[in-house]
Amino acid sequence: MKTVLAVDGGNSKTDIALVRADGTVLARGRGPGFEPHSVGIAAAVDVVVRTAAALLGPSLPHADHVAAYLAGADLPEEETALRDEFLRRGIATSVEVGNDTFALLRAGTTTPWGIAVVCGAGVNAAGIAPDGRVARFPALGRLTGDWGGGGHLGEEVLWHAVRSEDGRGAPTELVSLVREHFSAPSATEVALAIHRGTLPRHRLGELTPALLSSTDPTARTITARLAEEIILLGHSILTRLELLDTAVEVVLGGGVLTSGARTLMSAIESGYAARAPHARLIVATQPPILGSIHMGLSQIDADQAAHDRAAAQITA
Repeated sequence: MKTVLAVDGGNSKTDIALVRADGTVLARGRGPGFEPHSVGIAAAVDVVVRTAAALLGPSLPHADHVAAYLAGADLPEEETALRDEFLRRGIATSVEVGNDTFALLRAGTTTPWGIAVVCGAGVNAAGIAPDGRVARFPALGRLTGDWGGGGHLGEEVLWHAVRSEDGRGAPTELVSLVREHFSAPSATEVALAIHRGTLPRHRLGELTPALLSSTDPTARTITARLAEEIILLGHSILTRLELLDTAVEVVLGGGVLTSGARTLMSAIESGYAARAPHARLIVATQPPILGSIHMGLSQIDADQAAHDRAAAQITA
């Protein structure tokens, strides 16, 4: 019976699962983040190779087919390059690669089509229309108009805190938030520590939960802007796929959107109700690896019972 190695490669972690064609989940594992834009394609694929070897042993191939939804697979040529690297490693005899936003979509919707909006380490959105048309973003950060994500929000907190501290900005409680979180004498010292390399920049993302729960006016302004970005991402995909007048599921995922931040989610719900009233918002509860499993099972022509069995085992 054929097997699928499903991969969900996100910026913060990489999940893998070995699944049999009948939907039986044979093994699951987790490795570090998948970051081809930072470390290169070969080093990023190394993460999957090492995680799979630790779980399944050194013998290759690990499966008949690899189904991988990956961070950094933002452009068609990047998908091709990643697919070629997986094939070169001999993990499986066939490979399919897509952007990790589609993992959220396939895991969270009740139909094969819909919209997914993710806000985790970064932001992105993608959609599939009932006729198979796809809409997505390049998602290359500020270069392509992106705003938001945990890391970016942490930088916003530090930016406002430093400016408040030195007199360029309005007074804000974000100053004490930064000082207390990093046990630092000042927000400026936190910025200098990042500049010197003694504090990893990615740790600024740790400020996001406190930001989203704060009642400080500056914090509320940042939260409101984030809500607007999440609305704009989904609205743009709905418009491009001509789905604004169609009942459609919009799955919201990523650590920021699944954190339960009430002020943020209320603003998002109000915005979609006003601008896309036919959209049904779903906050993701299924792990994205399930989306990779669904993709892989579809590609080896597994039946619906196999999809249902895999979903039941992954969410048990």
